Amino acid sequence: MSQTTGTKKSTPTLAFGVDIGGSGIKGAPVDLERGEFAAERVRIPTPEVSTPAAVAAVVAKVVESFHLPLDVPVGVTFPAVVQHGIARSAANVDSSWIGTNIEAVLGKALGRKVVAFNDADAAGYAEATYGAARGTNGVTLITTLGTGIGTAMVVDGVLVPNLELGHLEIDGLDAESQASDGARDRDKLSWEEWAKRLQRYYGTLEDLLWPDLIVVGGGVSKNHAKFLPLLHLRAPIVPAQLRNAAGIVGAAALAARAAKPQH
Repeated sequence: MSQTTGTKKSTPTLAFGVDIGGSGIKGAPVDLERGEFAAERVRIPTPEVSTPAAVAAVVAKVVESFHLPLDVPVGVTFPAVVQHGIARSAANVDSSWIGTNIEAVLGKALGRKVVAFNDADAAGYAEATYGAARGTNGVTLITTLGTGIGTAMVVDGVLVPNLELGHLEIDGLDAESQASDGARDRDKLSWEEWAKRLQRYYGTLEDLLWPDLIVVGGGVSKNHAKFLPLLHLRAPIVPAQLRNAAGIVGAAALAARAAKPQH
């Protein structure tokens, strides 16, 4: 009996993660011990007009399809700077989200407590907790290379939120305008040409932050063998492991952490 009380209740083994994106809203329960989906995820297209009310209705459908007990923590990723549950920007969702309390809107729609996080932060926390940076001490920098560049930093297991380091100005230009996977496609760069831009970007980050490990995610990370070996940095730089599951897993893990009693 002792195994089912005490610590087990204060640290849920199951939490639910929702990943809100510009094209789809995805959710699944997550086994917190393994960092894996406990059931197949559900995906519903993001409403064409992605206002708070419209998105909240879809999130409610996703969560309610699993018939979760009310004590299961629910975490949500959102494509914006998220300060204390409030969206301070809006990427790929309706601008009416700016200034909106994400947690209050979604919590009302679900009838349960919801905690919200920046999408890159959630993915980064997942990689630090269950993926490529698991067991790493010190400073871990996680980046996602896509249309833009998402960034997250975890220091000794603690997330430092809302680091918009994809927009760092390097050589007078916005970094992601030159070094993102979108820039590679736009400028029709070879892997070698793109690696030179990545070297400049990651070298600058390294000089500013001195990370112990750099993790590279995003869809292009599946081709990591074509560009990561071309980079020469002080810190090890490795591909992400959780791929598309990272947002959901990270949101669930962060929600579970937020639900733990504070001493």
